[in-house]
Amino acid sequence: MLRGVLFVHNNFPAQFRDLAATLVARGVPTVAIGQDHAPGMQDVRLARYRLPRGSTPGMFPFAVRAEADLIRARGAYDAAKALKAEGWDPAAIVLHPGWGEAAFLGEVFPNARQVAFAEFYYHGRGFDVGFDPEFLGYDESAILRAEAKNAVMAMTYARADAIVAPTEFQASALPPAFRARTRVLHEGVDTDAIRPGAAEPFRLDDGRTIALGTPVITHINASMEPLRGLHIVARALPRLLAEVPDAQVLLIGKPSGHAYGGQAPGGGTWQDVCFAGVDYDPARVHFLGQVEHGRMLAALRQGNAHVYYTYPFVLSWSLAEAMACGCYIIGSDTGPLHDAIEDGVSGRLLPFFDVEALAGAMIADCRDPAASTPLRAAARATAVARFSRAKGREGWLALLRDLGVEIPGV
Repeated sequence: MLRGVLFVHNNFPAQFRDLAATLVARGVPTVAIGQDHAPGMQDVRLARYRLPRGSTPGMFPFAVRAEADLIRARGAYDAAKALKAEGWDPAAIVLHPGWGEAAFLGEVFPNARQVAFAEFYYHGRGFDVGFDPEFLGYDESAILRAEAKNAVMAMTYARADAIVAPTEFQASALPPAFRARTRVLHEGVDTDAIRPGAAEPFRLDDGRTIALGTPVITHINASMEPLRGLHIVARALPRLLAEVPDAQVLLIGKPSGHAYGGQAPGGGTWQDVCFAGVDYDPARVHFLGQVEHGRMLAALRQGNAHVYYTYPFVLSWSLAEAMACGCYIIGSDTGPLHDAIEDGVSGRLLPFFDVEALAGAMIADCRDPAASTPLRAAARATAVARFSRAKGREGWLALLRDLGVEIPGV
């Protein structure tokens, strides 16, 4: 029987790409389960599952998510049985519980130790839900719906031998019963490759070029949504543009009507919602859309300041990469940022809803970029210490070894 490691992720490889590649390189038998749309990766057998049925019409609203998760769990269960028929009997299962797939896998592989990835445990109060009720209703129904999203995920955590959370904040979202089995291991970014570098003139999509020395503000927001502070950034721009006449703003992310924070009202995009009524100069505020990674890094290296705001939610990889580039971070004073930035030492942390404070911080750095030099260096040092891929890889390998996985060289 093939022991090794089984990965389970709806969209495999996702957060598990580096760990899976590392195990393959070390000769550890590695296999994965993902839904039929999962991209997969070279040298890892991916057992894809299809949903065995659709959702039940008229389902009790708070049970819709649990039913969908259990439907996926049944699909993954069938995929696991197919792997077992091929001779797989993994020593460990590394899983993401967010879509429910792993709920029944202990019935197929009862001897496998399970490691559950704790990306986010939902709460009706005190985290993202209700933090900013401007766009989405916050009432009893919203609270109960958020709590109900945990149903199948909690089943999976209850069975896990170990739980891995990327940050202390994400670990803090877990119920107390799960925390004793939790290790904080950030999957990491490649801080060897992503590092401070010489800026180059930045070419815009319309053919113009932002010259070196131009004050540049960057903001990365994958779905261009308020959960990552887009509306606060938008409202701070008019003052920035007025007081720093040569400032340019680079906004990176794909406009979306549905994102982490829910559905945009009116069927449009959150970008349209966040910029509605904002008076800005389109010749100086550039919506770059979703860009390839090298172009994103080029934007970060030319920027004076990088703005990263978030509700109390998952910390983005983009922040760790911006820190690794040695950016001056202007962040929101919210829980996720406390694991990354020390105010006044490695960046600034400002009240999330204080538009004037954000505008003032951006203006100050555009006028005197040299003042942020020590904060840039501290951000880079923090990224290497807390968010390096090498450190995350070592932690994961040590955990798997502790659970009985034979890993050559570990």
